[in-house]
Amino acid sequence: MCKSKAFTLIEILIVVVLLGILAAIVVPQFSNATQESKLRATLEQLHHLRNALDVYGVQHNNQFPAVVAGDATWAELNTMGYLKRSPLNNWVGGDNATHISVGDAADSAYHTAYGWIYKAPTAATGPMVWAAGFDAADEPFDP
Repeated sequence: MCKSKAFTLIEILIVVVLLGILAAIVVPQFSNATQESKLRATLEQLHHLRNALDVYGVQHNNQFPAVVAGDATWAELNTMGYLKRSPLNNWVGGDNATHISVGDAADSAYHTAYGWIYKAPTAATGPMVWAAGFDAADEPFDP
């Protein structure tokens, strides 16, 4: 009797079912990783942006750059080397991820209209900056 070296239909079906079960377990973890990476990247950019403003203020006797609303208009922070490039808000993403809005507070809901909120310095405080799509405690809103 010659034994066949081929797999039976049952063996192939068992392997396919096991691969399906493994995929059902693993794939959702990767989709969460994408959201987590966008969150961490945006918080890192916010940290760098706040540090750049602080360093600028210290080196310029509490005078701060004239940041205006627009696309990546961080004034002297970019031109004088405090930032290597304009920060990108990956949480908002899209065409407006570098856009700056001038405002008085952090967002109250998720949106994609701009990437950053800048509040000019006052006599009581230095400048403030928030990532769009985040609240005042730097917690993200669900997209």
